[in-house]
Amino acid sequence: MKLKTLFIILLVYLGFKYLLRLFGPFLVKKAAETIKKKAEQQYGHQQPKSTVKEGETTIDKAPNNSQQGKNSVGEYVDFEEIE
Repeated sequence: MKLKTLFIILLVYLGFKYLLRLFGPFLVKKAAETIKKKAEQQYGHQQPKSTVKEGETTIDKAPNNSQQGKNSVGEYVDFEEIE
């Protein structure tokens, strides 16, 4: 009885291992395609198609021209030395 049970468990294990090796690459490919589709649905509509040709430079926003004086390196904080 014990030998028969061990044989069945071994047979099921080896069969599962063989089927996984046979269908594993297919399952991984399907999972990768599903993840890719979900990512395209989630992030695809956020980035519009670019009409800029390769090699061209575009500026989205002009920099502010409000420059501070040379003396405004940072805020001066007066402190007392504690002995």
